[in-house]
Amino acid sequence: MLLTIYISLDGGVYLWAAILHWIAAIFNAANFLRYVTRFSCDTFGFYVSWVYLQYGVQVLTRQFTESPSGTEGAYVSIILALVLLTAGHLFVIAAQSTFFHRIVRRFFADYGMPISVVACSGLAYWGHFNASNPATLPTAGAFSPAGGREWLVRFWELPAKWVGIAFPFGLVLFILFFFDHNVSSLIAQGSEFPLRKPPGFHWDFFWLGITTFIAGLIGVPAPNGLIPQAPMHTRSLVVMGVKVKDDEEVGVSADGEKALGGVREGVEYPVAVVEQRVSNLVQGSLCLVLMTGPFLHVLGLIPRGVLAGLFWFMGTDALRGSGVTAKFLYLIQDDSLVPLHEPLRKVRPSMIWLFLAIELAGFGATMAITQTIAAIGFPIVIFLLIPIRTHVIPLLPFTHDELGILDGPTASPFTMESVGGSI
Repeated sequence: MLLTIYISLDGGVYLWAAILHWIAAIFNAANFLRYVTRFSCDTFGFYVSWVYLQYGVQVLTRQFTESPSGTEGAYVSIILALVLLTAGHLFVIAAQSTFFHRIVRRFFADYGMPISVVACSGLAYWGHFNASNPATLPTAGAFSPAGGREWLVRFWELPAKWVGIAFPFGLVLFILFFFDHNVSSLIAQGSEFPLRKPPGFHWDFFWLGITTFIAGLIGVPAPNGLIPQAPMHTRSLVVMGVKVKDDEEVGVSADGEKALGGVREGVEYPVAVVEQRVSNLVQGSLCLVLMTGPFLHVLGLIPRGVLAGLFWFMGTDALRGSGVTAKFLYLIQDDSLVPLHEPLRKVRPSMIWLFLAIELAGFGATMAITQTIAAIGFPIVIFLLIPIRTHVIPLLPFTHDELGILDGPTASPFTMESVGGSI
């Protein structure tokens, strides 16, 4: 009975969220994105990175009590997680190096992680690792809902009071999706990508409402389209070219005199992006394929330690490219080794520390609330970052030029034009 009420209440939450999605799309609420800057995106991305790391730790620590082979299997899972983390970053380093042909480097960038997952999963079945019997991913029957319930969730049979109770949770889910989906779309259409086709924020958000409603109707987790809208998806579709530039390298001789030498170096740069929807469709279709019996059996062979390592890799990789991390690394860097063209050189160090402290405070508040019983309200804290940036930070002793360097639009003017332009 309780399971039925919970699933039905969940369906009611999704229904309210879907209705709010449709209303927001019809009235062009995505235009609010013009107020979203790198400050909000960097803080939110920094938070997501640490959530990945935390969840990876949780996956491993639970195995000390849930693993069928006890602590031995749990320790093997930790080894598998560390091997996957290391292998994933080695592929990233190889992809960003000057070794091998650029086609090989591109192969490493696109397929390094799938290769790592397959290799580490196979490692679990080798020698003493196999004898330790590490825990694997739990699976159920093909196209079968969990708990033996029926597919259709009859949320319309809920008593009226539960429908009202579902509304505030639907509102929180709507806020999360509004920020997460749309901001991810902005980042995936950043100025570093040479896009030519205009975006469709309102139309995409309307369709997200439809998929949220369907999720509630059949009792599955609500999707937010984050994979198709992820920057790594756009990055994998970028066509790179190579140009040769002449540069002047400045060195210092043994007696302290500067020595100039002409250097010719090849530089990779983005030429175009393969803008299409086929890869998005394939990603969604693969979810259905993986629900079939043979592929569910394969998924059931993947150790949970590999999943933990995947979360660790995503978290550390995101931290490595985070704007918060970049500011911190600049502040602790040897000033004599900082490139002369570094924009942060034009900002007072005290103002960088202040801006970084505000970002870390936003991250800390979001992380703190997720550790409490009020964790479901964390999207509201994230959403409050936008008015803080718009109304509070300009009152602090930053100059206009300093704020322009520390912060700025998330996407290019071409992309921001569809939401009324940036502030």
